[in-house]
Amino acid sequence: MKELENYQEYVDQAIEWAFGVVPNIIMAIIIFFVGLWVIRLINRMVRGFFKRKEYDQTLESFLQSFISIALKVMLFVVVVTQLGVKTSSLVAIIGAAGLAIGLALQGSLANFAGGVLILVFKPFKVGDFISAQGVDGTVREISIFNTKLSTFGNQIAIIPNGQLSNDNIINYNMESTRRDKIDVGIGYGSNIKQAKEILLQICAENENINKEPAPEVYVGNLGDSSVDLSLRFWANNDVFWAAHFYVIEETKLRFDEAGIEIPFPQRVMHKALED
Repeated sequence: MKELENYQEYVDQAIEWAFGVVPNIIMAIIIFFVGLWVIRLINRMVRGFFKRKEYDQTLESFLQSFISIALKVMLFVVVVTQLGVKTSSLVAIIGAAGLAIGLALQGSLANFAGGVLILVFKPFKVGDFISAQGVDGTVREISIFNTKLSTFGNQIAIIPNGQLSNDNIINYNMESTRRDKIDVGIGYGSNIKQAKEILLQICAENENINKEPAPEVYVGNLGDSSVDLSLRFWANNDVFWAAHFYVIEETKLRFDEAGIEIPFPQRVMHKALED
């Protein structure tokens, strides 16, 4: 009889616990599914906003992922709280876990922050030719943690975004045109005016070189064995290198035709005569 009474007591306690917990579980399930629906709705609204504003595609995907993850974390906190877990305890656990992860991933977090800065302030974009961290190349991909450059030799240089965002960057495509500077030395016995006219003529005949601003030639230096001329001209980015190499080649060919000497280092060796 006594065992029956104890059994009944256990049943009553179980029923009482069920009536106290089951409503919270049901409410947590409802909140979970409603929350997922709301998150999907917000994500669609965010995608529509970015589509109308025509933001950078890399920035769009990052922000959409970030917003989605942040909303899901908030939903998780609400659901767990509904199940009876104290918010203060949950926040303490999340904070401790976040601190541990942050200490373990300091470098990755710095690269993540650098990627965010690059995506927001856009010092360069995919397709730009830049010089950074001792590497020259065309930007092939911008991700959250690193940036990939395609070099002249068709190698892929991977640079951490943390370093990129905290160092100097030269973006050669920020403006539509670039100015080139080519230095060439001629012998002291050569005609300076004739050499300058040849350089300007080369620029005038090349359609890739802009006529405004007009090309200019200066005597940049009187060296030990040469008069150094400095040619400066402007060209559009897409034809810059074609113009650069054309001028160098034509300068050599036309100086040879005109008899203008381009000095080069020479070493003279004297052999002593034996008695």
